[in-house]
Amino acid sequence: MDLKFYNTLTREKENFIPINKEEVRIYSCGPTVYKDATIGNMRTNILMDTLRRVLKYNGFKLKHVMNITDVGHLVSDADEGEDKMIKTAKEEGKTPMEIADFYLERFMKDLKNLNIDMPEIIVRATDHINDMIKFVEKLVENGYAYETSTAIYFDVSKLDEYGILSGIDLKNQKEGARVEVDKEKKNPYDFALWIKAPENHLMKWDSPWGPSYPGWHIECSTMGTKYLGEQFDIHTGGVDLIPTHHENEIAQNKGVCGKIPAKVWMHGEFLLIDGGKMSKSLGNVYLLQDIIDKGYDPLSYKMLCYTSHYRNKLNFTWEALDAASKSLNRLREGYQKHKNGNDDIEEDVIIEYERKFHEAINDDLNIPASMGIVWEVVKLDKKSKKIAKLLEKFDEVLGIDIKKKNTEEAEIPRKVQELAEQREKARKEKDWEMSDMLRDKIEALGYMVKDGVQGTVIVKK
Repeated sequence: MDLKFYNTLTREKENFIPINKEEVRIYSCGPTVYKDATIGNMRTNILMDTLRRVLKYNGFKLKHVMNITDVGHLVSDADEGEDKMIKTAKEEGKTPMEIADFYLERFMKDLKNLNIDMPEIIVRATDHINDMIKFVEKLVENGYAYETSTAIYFDVSKLDEYGILSGIDLKNQKEGARVEVDKEKKNPYDFALWIKAPENHLMKWDSPWGPSYPGWHIECSTMGTKYLGEQFDIHTGGVDLIPTHHENEIAQNKGVCGKIPAKVWMHGEFLLIDGGKMSKSLGNVYLLQDIIDKGYDPLSYKMLCYTSHYRNKLNFTWEALDAASKSLNRLREGYQKHKNGNDDIEEDVIIEYERKFHEAINDDLNIPASMGIVWEVVKLDKKSKKIAKLLEKFDEVLGIDIKKKNTEEAEIPRKVQELAEQREKARKEKDWEMSDMLRDKIEALGYMVKDGVQGTVIVKK
C-alpha cells in the first residue's frame, strides 16, 4: 500500500520511497531547553510520534535523531540579543547547564506522559562543539562564509537559490523586513554561523576565531550530517521553523556538500488557544502539566490533536479537551467490551477494517480519518476478541493506551459520590455558595472536581 507524505519542499503530496529500503533516516528539531515546552510544542512532538508509528506500521526500521538545543538560540532571528539559555540562567540564578538539565528532564517527562515513541538518538548541541567548528571551517574553505568583527556569517549570495523551502524572494525583500541591518554583513539575509563571545559571556569555547559559541542553525546541519549522512529521508518540525531555521539549515548543508539534507520536509501547524495565539500577556500559555493538574489523562490531549490533521491549525479549549477526554474513555470502554465478548466476526470484516485504517494513515498521516474507522470498529454490535486484537493493532499507531481500564469512577467512595450529587443539585438551583462549600468538602477527601460543558467529573488527586 502506497505511503504518501506532503513535502514542504515540493509543496506536493508524494509517494514515500526511502533512500535505503533497509532503514528510514529522520531528523527532528527538538526543544531549546530554556523553559517548559508548551502544549503547542507538544503538538509538534505528537506529529513526530505519529510519523514514527506509521513508518513502523509499514514495516520500516528507523534511525531517528532529535537534537536538544542548549546553546546558540538567540532571542532574535536577526542574530541579536542574548542566548536564550543565558537569559534564563541569569533570571533564575543558575548556570546555563543547570537550566538545560532541569528543563530537559521536564521535557522528557512530558514525552513519557504522552506515550511518545522516542527517537533512537537524542543529542545535545554542547556535546558537538568541535563537530560544529569543523563544519564552519568547511563553509569558510568552500567560500560560503566570511568573518566580521562579531561573527562568522554565511553568505547567502553564493547559493544558486536561497528560500527554496519558504519561497521567500530576496530580490523583493527590503532590508530590515525580517533582519536588522548589520553594516558588516555583505547581504541583509546573511546569518551567523559562529558568534564571537564578549569577555563575560557565560557560554563560550576556544575556536579558530577566538572564544566564541555556535549559532542556532549550525547545530542541526552538523548533527544531522554526523549521524545520518549528507542526505537522509525526512526532516520534521513546526511551521515556525520553515522561513528561518530550516531555510538556513538547507543553506549550510548546500555550502558544505551541495545537497539539501532531507528529501522530505514535514511541518506541523500552529496550535491556537480559544481561537487566538498562545501568549503570556493573555495568560493562556498552557503546559501538559496544567492538563494533568486539572485531573485529565494527558493522553486526552493526544486525542484532541487527533481531531485535526497535522497540517491544519488546531484550536485548544478546555471544553474541547473535555470532549476528547470523554472520547478516550469511551474508546477504552469499547475495547474492554470487545475483549470480554464472545461473538464471532468473519475474517473478511477484520481485513477490510484494517485495510481502511491502513489506507487512512498512509495518506499523509490522516489520523482524523483513521479515527473514523476506529469508531466504526468500536461501535460494532457484535463484541469479539478479534475486534479487541484489531484495536490493539490500531493503537500501535495511535499510542493512546487503549487497553487501560477506566477505573476512576469505581474508585470514588460513596461519600464523595453523594457530595457530588448534592453539589450538582446546588448548581442547578444556582446556589453557588453551597456548590463551593461542597467542592471544598470533596477536595478535602482527596478528590478533584472538574466541571465541563458535558457535565462534572470527579477524579482522584
